[in-house]
Amino acid sequence: MPAVSHVKQYARQLVEQLPDNATWDDLMYEIYVRQAIEAGISDSEAGRTQGVDAVRARLGLKE
Repeated sequence: MPAVSHVKQYARQLVEQLPDNATWDDLMYEIYVRQAIEAGISDSEAGRTQGVDAVRARLGLKE
């Protein structure tokens, strides 16, 4: 997760990049996507990931 100053800076950039007719839902979606990506990167860096084969096995999916 980025430092607070980086979050504020990114949020400003995000708002500026939205089209003039953007809705609150558009903004919330963009924030959600960014947060999900950063959480995934953080999990990956911390080794909290599973391979595709492990997930398929856990869900009972065939290859």
